[in-house]
Amino acid sequence: MSHPYHGLNELREMFLKFFETKGHLRLPSFSLVPQNDKSILLINAGMTPMKPWFKGEEEPPCRRVCTCQKCIRTGDIDNVGKTARHGTYFEMLGNFSFGDYFKHEAIAWSWEFLTSPEWVGLEADRLYPSVYESDDEAFAIWRDEIGIPEDRIFRFGKEDNFWEHGSGPCGPCSEIYYDRGEEYGCGKPGCTVGCDCDRYIEIWNNVFSQFDNDGHNNYTELKQKNIDTGMGLERLACVCQNVDSLFDVDTVMNITHKVSELTGAHYGESYERDVSLRVITDHIRSATFMICDGILPSNEGRGYVLRRLLRRAARHGKLLGVNEPFLYKVVDTVVHENEGQYPDLKEKQSYITKVIRTEEENFARTIDGGIRIYNEMLASHKEKGETVFSGADAFKLYDTFGFPIDLTAEMAAEEGMTVDEEAFQSLMTQQKERAREARKALGDLGWAGVEFGKDMPATEFMGYDRDTVNGAKVLGIVAEGELVDEIVSGMEAILVLDKTPFYAEMGGQVADHGVITGDGMEFVVSDVQKNKGGKFMHYGKLLSGSVAVGDSVTASIDTDRRAAIRRAHSATHLLDAALVKVLGDHVHQAGSLVEPDRLRFDFTHFEGITPQQLDEVEDLVNDAILSGLSVTTEELPIAEAKARGAVATFGEKYGQTVRVVTMGDFSMELCGGTHLDNTAKAGPFRIKSESSVASGVRRIEATTGKVTMEDMRRSRGLLNRASQFFKSAPETLMERLEQQASEMKALRQALEKFKSEASMGEAKQILASAKTVDGLHVITGTRQGLDANALRLMGDFLRDKDPHVVGVLASIVGEKVTFLAVCGKEAVARGVKAGDLVRTVSAVCGGKGGGKPDSAMGGGTDLLKVDDALAAVDDFVAEKLK
Repeated sequence: MSHPYHGLNELREMFLKFFETKGHLRLPSFSLVPQNDKSILLINAGMTPMKPWFKGEEEPPCRRVCTCQKCIRTGDIDNVGKTARHGTYFEMLGNFSFGDYFKHEAIAWSWEFLTSPEWVGLEADRLYPSVYESDDEAFAIWRDEIGIPEDRIFRFGKEDNFWEHGSGPCGPCSEIYYDRGEEYGCGKPGCTVGCDCDRYIEIWNNVFSQFDNDGHNNYTELKQKNIDTGMGLERLACVCQNVDSLFDVDTVMNITHKVSELTGAHYGESYERDVSLRVITDHIRSATFMICDGILPSNEGRGYVLRRLLRRAARHGKLLGVNEPFLYKVVDTVVHENEGQYPDLKEKQSYITKVIRTEEENFARTIDGGIRIYNEMLASHKEKGETVFSGADAFKLYDTFGFPIDLTAEMAAEEGMTVDEEAFQSLMTQQKERAREARKALGDLGWAGVEFGKDMPATEFMGYDRDTVNGAKVLGIVAEGELVDEIVSGMEAILVLDKTPFYAEMGGQVADHGVITGDGMEFVVSDVQKNKGGKFMHYGKLLSGSVAVGDSVTASIDTDRRAAIRRAHSATHLLDAALVKVLGDHVHQAGSLVEPDRLRFDFTHFEGITPQQLDEVEDLVNDAILSGLSVTTEELPIAEAKARGAVATFGEKYGQTVRVVTMGDFSMELCGGTHLDNTAKAGPFRIKSESSVASGVRRIEATTGKVTMEDMRRSRGLLNRASQFFKSAPETLMERLEQQASEMKALRQALEKFKSEASMGEAKQILASAKTVDGLHVITGTRQGLDANALRLMGDFLRDKDPHVVGVLASIVGEKVTFLAVCGKEAVARGVKAGDLVRTVSAVCGGKGGGKPDSAMGGGTDLLKVDDALAAVDDFVAEKLK
């Protein structure tokens, strides 16, 4: 190796420092969870979180930016572990220009960073640039400014060197390839840059966004030309460390060493074991970062991706002979190798570990049964000579045992079979349709997607300290899904103002209600939503007058509703803090809903909460309320806020400056919602319910303020009415109820004894009326309203009293008749059996029956034929005795 060795963490820091020297703002990695982008489940490229900056929809914090972005791609998950280049988790280094520098600087800096001894120091004679076939400008820069001979610059077509995705900004690319040497080549005579083998590896890609595609392949020059650079960190580390694959890079290999320690499997023992080690290593990296960014295992969306990764890794653990949860033990190593760049991994380490362990334990409870059922299914297919594993079987494995479809497909492929994924997806679609129908009642936001234009400024929110805003200007109006200039009385619409006191629904807090008024105009606001451009959309109905774009209006919120929302929101923060104190620091918010004096709080916890723990949580919240803690809000740099210990919500996107809400020394959270100025104003806090909503996620519903007081009043009224009914004071009501229950039990026992004695008396009378048929005593009779137990008591008495008895008793209750047949020992010995007898009798009344030879029960619904049924008993006995 003629170039310096650099560790992966060293390379990351080197890249970011280099571009800081070129005037770039270093930004931390964005969350793996896309913000305001429903087109993808997970961030899969360095530029993806910056789409609004590239499109000009939002102003970037700086015209020059550099990042190292966490990315997840699962499209090639089947190849992970089998090749040197496939992995689901990777980091993308990137330098970006938003209308600032362009090709000259981007190309020069890429070459400087890769070749300068001060930086990476790769051999210049091993680097080969490529350009788009018609990009003469880039070709000339490489030749004339960098000094690369023409025969070392390669021109490629649109498929390789032109970046576009449908309509919108696009442009040519210029890539840099590194020649790893003949030992990595395919040996073909024409092997050169662009060959599919591993000799020439692309390590840098400059994308020059200079055109706008109208969607019909018509290209026009962009006024703002951008640079989007992508460079895989692990790929660069492979080159710098002269190793064969991304799994051999220093930080990744250290994780594999930990997996080997836990499984007893080591690299080089066999191809199959190497694949399993690489799958586990890759998937635990992905899972750790996904959970750190707030994703939890589930059966939908991002959660399903996480579940697939963890369960696939767990299965490969079983292939290596590990039959107990072990993945969670690798988290420490993943955190250790990455915490320098991602300190939040260390902060959430115990939480990540618990999530993974819980998912492993849940899967462990089903995997053995699932594999047993899978093997039975597999054997059935093979017996029939089939080579396709049925979609219905694959769906059963998914639905019952939690086997992701790709896990089933992987196991089937190992047996030389494919899975009917089309049939599987059809069954999945049917299941989702059923779920979608059940969710229809939730409705949607209707006009939330209306585009108001880039020239319209974002709405200024003034509602933290103001209930009314005068002189607000109407910037836009939407009616019936269209932008309009004016609306008149009776119309439903959306108003967009330049400033507002109305809080838009976000962060779990519901929107304010209120009115917007003007000259003879009143618009009642029933909802407020904020679009991605920062406009507050006031939904409502114009009750009187008219309003037009440009009008000056007064916006006023419903202050009573806002006060109730503040009580619930501040109590939510107290609840969050109390849960951490009682249950542990693994508790993190997983969702919330804040309504007037009502709240719903979802949080991570992995077992049921005891009544004692709930009481302790409720007491802590009420103690904090009674203490009258001062509630303060301040804006701080996010680093300072976190250093002070402020709690951030998983998955939330925060800017460089954040709003911190502090309640004494009890709670400190990042929050954009509206709050009280003192906890004492929250009023009484009461937990209404606690339940599980998903694996590892619990939910508490609670009330505050006036709603709690109303509940207390209702409970007190119910207690008073119950006390009056039982003629007891409230404080002795429980004692009175216990006494009442005891008396009721004694009465029921006395009644049952009376019924039993009455039944025995009747049975003696019936026995005395028996007819003799060839030595057997045949008895039939009908009784009204006897339950099955009473009927059985009579029958047992008859059977035990007379060994020659053959009896059938009928009891009519409502629209049904119940038959009991009994046969004494001598009757059974002579071939007369109660089970056969009751079946014959029940059939006459349109029913069925059965039982033992000495006692059996049946029934029917044709009450008009009960006498006919009983008359058949004599004939049945006579027939059996022939």
